[in-house]
Amino acid sequence: MHPFLKLIRQRTSVETFDSRPVDEDTVRALVEDAARAPSSFNIQHWRFVAVRNEKDRERLCEAAYGQQQVRMAPVTFIVLGDLEGIKKLSRINREAVELGTLPAGKASAWERLAADIYADPGAARDEALRSASLASMMLMLAAEARGLASGALSGFDVDRVCADFEIQPRYVPVMLIAVGYPAETDSRQQPRLTIDEILNFDRSRQF
Repeated sequence: MHPFLKLIRQRTSVETFDSRPVDEDTVRALVEDAARAPSSFNIQHWRFVAVRNEKDRERLCEAAYGQQQVRMAPVTFIVLGDLEGIKKLSRINREAVELGTLPAGKASAWERLAADIYADPGAARDEALRSASLASMMLMLAAEARGLASGALSGFDVDRVCADFEIQPRYVPVMLIAVGYPAETDSRQQPRLTIDEILNFDRSRQF
């Protein structure tokens, strides 16, 4: 089996971590890997706050309704989606054109189309959530590849997280990802629905 496929099949959400720290270089590398995820028009809506300080981890744990993995993990990422990500698109496209990876005419067309689509706040929010979620999965796989474990959390007080960590209104918290070295636990994946229960070909019939 290809190593990447093996990695997918062995990854599981972890709730307990040992006391080993995750250094800053590793945190940066994880985010660099996460940022390889795809995004609409290459806007790259994701942003990350790496919470490492013990007092901040305690505050984040409280905002996450006391879920202990946030306190135990040496770093928990607050994954944000940028509702105004389109504001960076012209700069991103300019760099792509200079690099030769995007034709100038296509860059201009992208900017016009994106401006039209994301003038709708609902569409902007949907894409911020979608892109940040893709980056989150990339981060968790990157952690697994480095011998780290992770656990994604969607249960937290959004308003409290925004207030405690000075998150601007343009960013929407999408999820928390606790990352660290796993404690000795049962690492088997939870059961999954069968392929026949989740896959149809050509039409969306009743599942």
